[in-house]
Amino acid sequence: MRLVDVANVAEVTKSIVSRVLNADPTVAVRPETRQRILQVAHDLGYQPHAGARALAKSRTMALALIAPSIDNPPYITIARGAYRRAAEHGYLALLAEDFDEQPAGRLLIDGGRVDGLLMGSSVPDHPLVAHLRESSFPHVFVNRAVAGSGRNVTMNVARASELAVEHLTGLGHRRIAHLAGPAEVESGADRLAAFESAIDARGLPLLPPLFGDFTEATGFASARTLLDAEPTAIFTSSPGQAIGVIRFLTNAGLRVPEEISVIAYGDFPAAGFTVPAVTTIGLPLLELGAAAVDELVAQLDGAPPRDLVIPQEPRLFVRESTGSALASPPTPPR
Repeated sequence: MRLVDVANVAEVTKSIVSRVLNADPTVAVRPETRQRILQVAHDLGYQPHAGARALAKSRTMALALIAPSIDNPPYITIARGAYRRAAEHGYLALLAEDFDEQPAGRLLIDGGRVDGLLMGSSVPDHPLVAHLRESSFPHVFVNRAVAGSGRNVTMNVARASELAVEHLTGLGHRRIAHLAGPAEVESGADRLAAFESAIDARGLPLLPPLFGDFTEATGFASARTLLDAEPTAIFTSSPGQAIGVIRFLTNAGLRVPEEISVIAYGDFPAAGFTVPAVTTIGLPLLELGAAAVDELVAQLDGAPPRDLVIPQEPRLFVRESTGSALASPPTPPR
């Protein structure tokens, strides 16, 4: 099906059809004419040629999501949401892993390979952050905010911590330990601050947090130190950390949740199939990826960047790893 076929059926010129289908803001047509063109294109199954559209707009029609690691499960879900929404806008979304030695984003930007960047690796001293700050290249920071950038697309991290504390205190827990993420990541700092605020608001003791990456190995290695504070529950910053913590507790002879509870920030497909099944705080990651693309495409169409917190809220998924608190904390293994 060709552009001229749509024009003939809609009884307009090829130029008008092209400008309407490419959402040209300067085209002057009546609303009923615009609707007729869109309906005819849909009925005829017309698909604009991606290469022609790119040439017409001087764009590549490609966006890139830079993830701190493609082993990081949340970014796979964010990428899925971004890919689907990008396709709705007529763009292809690419996923790239960030390497400090050779920043993927720098190669994509300087090589003119993409029209915009969804930056998920945004520690304050990251070299690409400084590069983006000095350039006019369209970009947004997704999931990990950069203070003062004015283009952060995030979710309600504080509510996720509040949900975890609400759930655990509702089960009678009063001594809750937190395994935080890397100290330099702003979203992790926000999560920790919200956790501590929720603990303080309830008049509970504030146990010293630990910091580390989001892996199972960190959870396993950190659990022994967390137990020194004699918690009855542990709130981790990732499902991976929770799995590592639970493995250590099991090896140490502590029963989960009979003797100690574990809850994770972030849900994951296997959460209901581990032993025990892990109680989690599910996050609107698909929606986050989609919203980041919307904001980036808006920039490409001339809108100024802005900060956005998506309206979708975190959700609690109660499974088997949390239960009522014991009268006294478990004894740490020696």
